[in-house]
Amino acid sequence: MYLTAEKKKDFFKEYGKSEFDTGSTEGQVALFSFRIKHLTEHLKINRKDHKTERSLILLVGKRRKLLDYLKKKDIERYRAIIKKLGLRK
Repeated sequence: MYLTAEKKKDFFKEYGKSEFDTGSTEGQVALFSFRIKHLTEHLKINRKDHKTERSLILLVGKRRKLLDYLKKKDIERYRAIIKKLGLRK
């Protein structure tokens, strides 16, 4: 499996408040970004996998909603997570 429980804890520890705070917006955005990168690599190899393509589109939408929420609530946290993850916006 590409995403183990330990790896998830590392994401939430690095980007969130703690490794047990799985509801933090920054941690969720980082986890979604990792999953998006993984699915993108999969789709480069398997171009006709339409179910994975749909999952990727849904994940991008979820991440966008979380980023919009964070931008509206606290612009500094938004800018920090964008810079840390290397996202375009």
